[in-house]
Amino acid sequence: MGIKILQDECVGCTLCVGACPFDAIDMIDSKAVMNDNCTNCGACVDACNFGAIIKEESQMKQMDITQYKDVWVFAEQRDGQLMDVAAELLGEGRRLAEEVGCELSAVLLGEDVRDLTDELFAYGADKVYISEGEHLKQYTTDGYTKVLSKMVEEYKPEIVLFGATHIGRDLAPRVAARVDTGLTADCTKLEIDPEEKGLMQTRPAFGGNIMATIICPKHRPQMATVRPGVMERAEKSGKREDQELIEFKNDVTEEDIRIKILDVVKAGKASVNIVDSEVIVSGGRGLEKPEGFELLQTLADKLGGVVGASRAAVESEWIDHDHQVGQTGKTVRPELYIACGISGAIQHIAGMQGAKTIVAINKNPDAPIFKIADIGIVGDVYEVLPKLIDALEK
Repeated sequence: MGIKILQDECVGCTLCVGACPFDAIDMIDSKAVMNDNCTNCGACVDACNFGAIIKEESQMKQMDITQYKDVWVFAEQRDGQLMDVAAELLGEGRRLAEEVGCELSAVLLGEDVRDLTDELFAYGADKVYISEGEHLKQYTTDGYTKVLSKMVEEYKPEIVLFGATHIGRDLAPRVAARVDTGLTADCTKLEIDPEEKGLMQTRPAFGGNIMATIICPKHRPQMATVRPGVMERAEKSGKREDQELIEFKNDVTEEDIRIKILDVVKAGKASVNIVDSEVIVSGGRGLEKPEGFELLQTLADKLGGVVGASRAAVESEWIDHDHQVGQTGKTVRPELYIACGISGAIQHIAGMQGAKTIVAINKNPDAPIFKIADIGIVGDVYEVLPKLIDALEK
């Protein structure tokens, strides 16, 4: 829907200007004119006494959602290597498929990537849809969008999941727009409504200050991107006889792709791999100085782990961004997570709450981090950690 101002009916009274909470109405030549700040809230419609502002209903086509079934996972690959997030999404997709009562499928695009289908079957996919061609060798928005949107239109999946990677964040919204459905980005939790059987998609909102749960009741497929590291990886198993490989012939041509890839420049590897580490010792603003990370490094070395950090510590330039855990950093699921001087803002918790065991050390007994900690120590980091390190040495 949208807000429309009928210029012939507008008398220039400015009532709508005062009523708009978003400064979305300007007065030009004594007439109200809508600007880009409009959120379609309708406050101006109620304020106008002259019927000069109306709310137009959208003409979006009605969709028969009963035709859609199965959970799809976009199996992202690069240079013929399956990305870790694909295994994570297949693990989550299996859980969702069992709750809905449908099959789990993986979608694989590329050139000469057929060898990866066995790996996808091993991760539990009931079906693998594969589409290959020279114009799919390197990822392009145009090529992948054309193929995937046609696959969605033909096979009609109920749920489609993407990794919130550079590719997933580019591809998912293009496909959603092409097939006329919604998309929830950067999800940290997915659940099936026990009554409606719809997908409930939870993600941080308003700068991470709240967690919003979003549904898509009238359109299919229900689409979401999920941050890497959030979901548990599927366990590999043997191939089953009932698993099916489906080939989708595509008609992507060079004319379909509006960009040319001249060269691929790979970024250097991160200085630390916190995503795959089983032990992470993280520091926050409570360390009060960058030298505190030297103490954390000593403890991490004793435990065979790595050092992490909160956003506050990184922004204070006490440690490099590669170490950041949280909504704007990396999502981790270690066996042990030790939070030192970290208060527990929701942005940080969103990135580490999947840890098996959480130990929190903080001087403030009311710090939010203690609400999710398995073990809480109220005390000064600079008093607690030396004793812990000494105990480990003995």
